[in-house]
Amino acid sequence: MRRLTLHQLTIFTALAQHGNMTRAAKALHMSTPALSIQIKQMSDAIGMPLHEQIGRKLYLTDAGRRVEEAARDILNRLEALDSEIAELQGLEQGRLRLSIITTAKYFVPKLLGSFCQRHPAIEVSLDVANRDQCLNRLERNLDDLYIMGKYPEALAVEAVPFMENPLLVIAPSGHPLADRKNLSPKLLAEESFVMREQGSGTRLAAESFFESHKIELKTRMTLGSNEAVKQAVAGGLGLAVLSQHTLILDRASGAFAVLDVKGFPLIRQWYAVYPRGKRISAVTSAFLQYLISEGEKSIRSHP
Repeated sequence: MRRLTLHQLTIFTALAQHGNMTRAAKALHMSTPALSIQIKQMSDAIGMPLHEQIGRKLYLTDAGRRVEEAARDILNRLEALDSEIAELQGLEQGRLRLSIITTAKYFVPKLLGSFCQRHPAIEVSLDVANRDQCLNRLERNLDDLYIMGKYPEALAVEAVPFMENPLLVIAPSGHPLADRKNLSPKLLAEESFVMREQGSGTRLAAESFFESHKIELKTRMTLGSNEAVKQAVAGGLGLAVLSQHTLILDRASGAFAVLDVKGFPLIRQWYAVYPRGKRISAVTSAFLQYLISEGEKSIRSHP
């Protein structure tokens, strides 16, 4: 056991996360043969196989699962030590790890850029994922903060609201309903919709709204990204419900019309989420306060 290195533990946690040698190597910027050699050296040092290959899928053995659990404990403790030392050195020496859902990529990088200009020595990592992937990272405590539009009530988390997230109904430019005002939601019952994937916070909010009006949406297409949804709407394939933040760069293009539907915009919240009981670092706390202050500025500028 004493022959194992921190580098090997990091490699093994990546392999456990991705379940594939090639993907793990790519994530670590290594070659697949180099990663394979390190894993073999770990198996030899422990004296037991740590994984098995069944078809194209890689599975951890019992020994592998125990090694992965221990590796995470060790690496998490080192991360905590890093934060503790950074606090002794002052805010400027810290690290911030963020995981955000795809819709948040339209505004979080800008906020992050402004924050980093104030604190240029802070090291930042940003993971953009769909909701399920983000929740998986949250359950495994891989990051400092998670930015999402609907926090998981079933998990023990702290969820801090920091900014409004208005949802709009969009249509292709020139749609017959585009120039009408105060539309009844029932008028949309005959329209086809382009929807985000199942589990998406935007989709859940839209479905909840229309169900409350006893309207069954006609889903013509389900797509896995906001950009794909926007392209489908612009191509005339249907209407969509999207966050206002996804349209920041598109409103001037004239490709879309925002429909004036009673009940819209649906005002939801953006949340900064972290596991309950987690000791957050000085850097994380500072960024959280920055998010709250920027959210308050947004509300004041758009009353």
